[in-house]
Amino acid sequence: MNITTKGRYALRVMIDLARHQEEGFVSLKTVAERQNISMKYLEMIVSGLKKAELLESSRGKEGGYRLSRSPAAYSVGEILRCQEDNLAPVACIRDGEIQCDKAAACITIPMWKELDEITNAYLDSVSLQDLLTGEKWKTAT
Repeated sequence: MNITTKGRYALRVMIDLARHQEEGFVSLKTVAERQNISMKYLEMIVSGLKKAELLESSRGKEGGYRLSRSPAAYSVGEILRCQEDNLAPVACIRDGEIQCDKAAACITIPMWKELDEITNAYLDSVSLQDLLTGEKWKTAT
């Protein structure tokens, strides 16, 4: 699995909007400046987030984008999956399904399938709120 800049930037955009949700709709220009992402690339990323219904948009002078739900209601997995072609560790697994001509004879498939399930379960267990607070990774001292 290799998370592309598209996936990483999508997380940055969602975190930015979560941090500024009290501002209502936030312009892409503002997000682009705060995150140092080109407008053209940002438009492509936001298009995928909107298509997945992770963002709401509004046109006009006070328009822009905002989260469609609370940060706790988003998983990192769903954000990445709307941007990435495939999160599986190998090309022969797509969307959790085995897609390989040699699957019947391949003794490594169960291992790759299990790794894919573990990875997706972990990414789905981390919320946008977890990223904002960092509490999930703080250890007791």
